[in-house]
Amino acid sequence: MPGLAQVAERLGGTLPLREPSAGPQAAVAVVLREAAGGLEVLLIRRAEHPRDPWSGHVSLPGGRREPSDAGLLATAVRETLEEVGLDLAAAAPLGALETMRPRLAIFRRLTIAPFVFALPGAFEPRLSSEVVRTFWLPLGPVRRGELDGGIVWRAAGVPLHLPAWKFDGETVWGLTHRILKDLLERLGPAVT
Repeated sequence: MPGLAQVAERLGGTLPLREPSAGPQAAVAVVLREAAGGLEVLLIRRAEHPRDPWSGHVSLPGGRREPSDAGLLATAVRETLEEVGLDLAAAAPLGALETMRPRLAIFRRLTIAPFVFALPGAFEPRLSSEVVRTFWLPLGPVRRGELDGGIVWRAAGVPLHLPAWKFDGETVWGLTHRILKDLLERLGPAVT
């Protein structure tokens, strides 16, 4: 079964990421591990908070860039440690994915940079108050369409039918879905 070595090969050369020059910035960590059934990606469910626009959503660990961050890679590393207790500081990233913007009008200036990492060893989550749970999404069933579903999201009262994956009682959609679709497209059909 193809694994992390093939991911590194397919994503090789995608670092360093050209960082956006203006506007608010954020970064996420796409943490992969090899399991018996193939590659899996670490996801979180965010805690409910009235001032968080992604409250209760499934996402990748990450967040907004702080002035003290040396760059967006440092943001992804810091946020992952803060949110789930996973220290990626010594882990070399396997590559970077396409920088994306949320589709919600109020966040269109925000750029989000995804960085792909291999799980650097054993991991026991230590959740911050921002996260209620972590889980591993298997990429094989995602690729085969076994987890395909949808979600209806209302934007300004208009229902939007969006693609999603359903797994372990969770729904992966929106920006997280788009980032992981980009990863799978870059990896090609043989990896997972």
